[in-house]
Amino acid sequence: QVQLVESGGGLVQAGGSLRLSCAASGIRFSLSTMGWYRQVPGKQREMVARISSSGSTNYTDSVRGRFTISRENAKSTVLLQMNSLEPEDTAVYYCNADYGVFDFWGQGTQVTVSL
Repeated sequence: QVQLVESGGGLVQAGGSLRLSCAASGIRFSLSTMGWYRQVPGKQREMVARISSSGSTNYTDSVRGRFTISRENAKSTVLLQMNSLEPEDTAVYYCNADYGVFDFWGQGTQVTVSL
């Protein structure tokens, strides 16, 4: 059974930092592209950052330079370090695992950035 369990969300003031963590099980983690997505009510889910099995990364423009995605294959964990947070970053953040034709999602963790 595949499980992606996110943690690390919460409430932070603008300019602050948070680190999200996603622990994966039941998948071939080292061969999966891992990603973080976010969604606010009434809007489509958007890609925030992705990291391939080889370590290549890509980011949405609004977070580039502020967020860093990384992976720890030995722990089957993907991290998202979020710095210089802005109120516009407020959303539910979801972990994603992309393994070929298979696509898995976590339950999401709320990130709220206050002024």
